[in-house]
Amino acid sequence: YLLLLFSRKSVIQLDLANTKKALIVPAFETLRYRLSFPKSKAELLSMLDMGTLFTFRYHVWTKGHAPTNFAKWRTATTPYRVEWEADFEPYVVVRKDCPEYDRRFVGFGWNKVAHIMELDAQEYEFTVLPNAYMIHMPHAPSFDITKFRSNKQYRICLKTLKEEFQQDMSRHYGFAALKYLTAENNS
Repeated sequence: YLLLLFSRKSVIQLDLANTKKALIVPAFETLRYRLSFPKSKAELLSMLDMGTLFTFRYHVWTKGHAPTNFAKWRTATTPYRVEWEADFEPYVVVRKDCPEYDRRFVGFGWNKVAHIMELDAQEYEFTVLPNAYMIHMPHAPSFDITKFRSNKQYRICLKTLKEEFQQDMSRHYGFAALKYLTAENNS
């Protein structure tokens, strides 16, 4: 469901193997089932301007990718750093020994958010790649998102798991994890 243009050269140049970096691959989406994948950033920008592409989940969940700063990405020629914000869930390239996804979050909801929060707590630097991008293609809703939307108990369980995760973060990272609790209460 995702088409990706990414350069291995970026991984080498940014010394991903020896640093705590999470390379952000800006995400876009189309509502069309057939799409000619843009072969360059210029072509992608043209498709964005024409309304063939949109920033990922722009219409339903802007917070998830807003910190990527798509306005800056449009003209960026070098990687740039962004800061963690509540509900941030970018697609990232990280080194193999990074924290794993928390296994509490299977199915739909909070898997990427929790992972990015954990990376931030471990002081990973979030670096947006200026010439990389991915495109999410439309598909039928998954079984899990359908359950999330239709089942109140699913949503209650997810809320409980989120609270448990945040408490674990607080115990593990102490005062540094306070921003995660504050952000959640404000969102």
